[in-house]
Amino acid sequence: MNNSVSNTVRLLGAGLHALLVLTLVTGVIYPLVVTGVAQAVFNGKANGSQVSAEGRVVGSSLIGQSYNLPLEPGQETPEPDLKWFQGRPANGLGENTLNTQYRLILSGATNLAADNPELVEQVRAAQAAVIEDNSVPGHTVERSDIPADAVTSSGSGLDPHISPRYAGLQVPRVAQENGLPVAEVRGLVDRQAEGRTLGFIGEPRVNVLELNIALKGLATKS
Repeated sequence: MNNSVSNTVRLLGAGLHALLVLTLVTGVIYPLVVTGVAQAVFNGKANGSQVSAEGRVVGSSLIGQSYNLPLEPGQETPEPDLKWFQGRPANGLGENTLNTQYRLILSGATNLAADNPELVEQVRAAQAAVIEDNSVPGHTVERSDIPADAVTSSGSGLDPHISPRYAGLQVPRVAQENGLPVAEVRGLVDRQAEGRTLGFIGEPRVNVLELNIALKGLATKS
């Protein structure tokens, strides 16, 4: 009987020691080491790849954002602010319907098949909007000018990039809205364009947030 009790106490003591040691190693030491290395070596990425302008954080280079006009009374869908470069459609985004205390935006894809009537209608509506918004005096956008990323959302709905072709399509409209020469705005796009990662991964792209920050700087100087 005594042996059984003492053995049980010994096992409980060993289990408690193991719990304390593992808690210290995995719950304190390991997170501190990983956090320290991340902050020292990958500071920007560890802090969310924040983008700053005029002394304040204005977003993340990893997450797209909208550039819309304020909602008018009774208006449900905001209109795009045409003085800025616009990103990809975000048709896959949704709202959390379970947590009623906060309106949380959920990322995701539409999951609609290529021949789905709803997707076809979304693309046609987006094409019409791109043509209407970007056709300015002396420059008419044709349907054949519109790249796929201008009318379709990404898998997450939060893609921060657009193709150089879509950015170039918007140049005449952005130049007119900001009173800037087309050549200067086009040069801005060329400077902001990024190539394929490591030369072969992905596609050439332009970060919309960083492009609009550069545009604001150019407009301010002018």
